[in-house]
Amino acid sequence: MMDDRSHSTSSGPRDFLDGQLLIAMPSMRDERFARSLVYVCAHSADGAMGIVVNQPATHIDFGDLLVQLDVVPAKERILLPQRAETIKVLRGGPVETGRGFVLHSADYFIENSTLPIDNGICLTASLDILKAIAGGRGPESAVLALGYAGWAPGQLENEIQANGWLHCPADPELVFGDVVEAKYELALRKLGVQPGMLSSEAGHA
Repeated sequence: MMDDRSHSTSSGPRDFLDGQLLIAMPSMRDERFARSLVYVCAHSADGAMGIVVNQPATHIDFGDLLVQLDVVPAKERILLPQRAETIKVLRGGPVETGRGFVLHSADYFIENSTLPIDNGICLTASLDILKAIAGGRGPESAVLALGYAGWAPGQLENEIQANGWLHCPADPELVFGDVVEAKYELALRKLGVQPGMLSSEAGHA
């Protein structure tokens, strides 16, 4: 679905936002995306797909999820490597919320399954990467998102023009950082914007 087009943007100005972070403006009308930070995985004339990277999935632990998905037997839950225990589970967006998508560093790659995006960040949506993480062979950095955000052709562009989103280059700290709730303000500061300049809502957790 996501990797059937060329990723080349060398033929002209970079119009597409693959590898960028979308920062929801206070004017965002869709409550599901209020104060959200979305990493854009694919963007073309056919639409866009991204993962929300700053909304933790409450009451879901990565190790427990591996057991639920039969990646590891329940009795081996306690034997998971330390890195697996630290992986954050996120609410990636409102589409296909029962499906897992792993954003990860480029030191792990599965032929025909991993989508390289930009700046050393990749997307893999197969169980193989979860098995690798459980076995201590996974990527150095990773987050698991349940669901994704999707836009029809032209929809994301229209939302940006309507002042719904700012965007900035992604960096690993904003995608993989431990303090998930702080990412929104960190992204704004990367653009030189103080959160209090945008809205009276700023400062509320």
